[in-house]
Amino acid sequence: MSKDIADIVAGWDYDSNEVRARWIQASDGSRKIQLRLDLGVFQMEPTGRPDGVRPRGFESLREFYLNEETYAPGNTLPYGLDANACAELQQEVTQYYYRLMAYHALGDWAGMAADSDHNLDLVDFVAEYAEDDEVAWQFSQLYPYMRMMNARARAEISMAENQFDEAEQIVREALIDVESFYFENFEPLNEDGSPTATPAEVESLRELLGQVNQRRPRTQADTLRAELARAVELENYEKAAFLRDQLKLLQGFGMRSSGSKMRVRSEGRGNAN
Repeated sequence: MSKDIADIVAGWDYDSNEVRARWIQASDGSRKIQLRLDLGVFQMEPTGRPDGVRPRGFESLREFYLNEETYAPGNTLPYGLDANACAELQQEVTQYYYRLMAYHALGDWAGMAADSDHNLDLVDFVAEYAEDDEVAWQFSQLYPYMRMMNARARAEISMAENQFDEAEQIVREALIDVESFYFENFEPLNEDGSPTATPAEVESLRELLGQVNQRRPRTQADTLRAELARAVELENYEKAAFLRDQLKLLQGFGMRSSGSKMRVRSEGRGNAN
């Protein structure tokens, strides 16, 4: 059998403007995820660590440190994370990042939510226990992107379940978190006094919020309001009066929105859905 990967990537060109991923069936019959890169392809396990390794007998380093923290006095690690430990965690973060990107390309929102939760937990661990503050800050800078991607995945799951109020709440809370991160850690103005550019994660979450509202099914009241606004714009006041009466009649029957149900990332590590 040829070991040349040219046969594997034949007809599956790399595109720097698009993340390309696919499911494949391995020779043992199991499913794997492949991510196309400029120099070839990554092949990853769909569950557990993407490389299939079980560090220290655990599914991942995240699970190992969760276990260490759970059984430590006061649920606090009695030791710090040195350079070697942080390097190991960096490798794991990178693996889950690549699989997260593959899940995004595949539209696998559950996988995307799980992997972003995983990396958010590792950011928390390093921020709390790293011996080197500079290393801790390098991990912390991953937070806005991972928080944004986590919100995107969970909002998509909620919209698929027709829970649009829930999806909106998820995105709004993520937007607050990310804006707070930048407010607390970066200057709002450039050296020349001009405002800094809006962070990409903030722009992405604002766009996502608009998408949630666009995809939200319109109620009868929403339709009447839109028609009323159009009638007023066209100065068709007779139709506007009629539509206004219809809207009042509809509201008089006690129509009300079904309140929103919050579904956000659980507080604390290891409690992700």
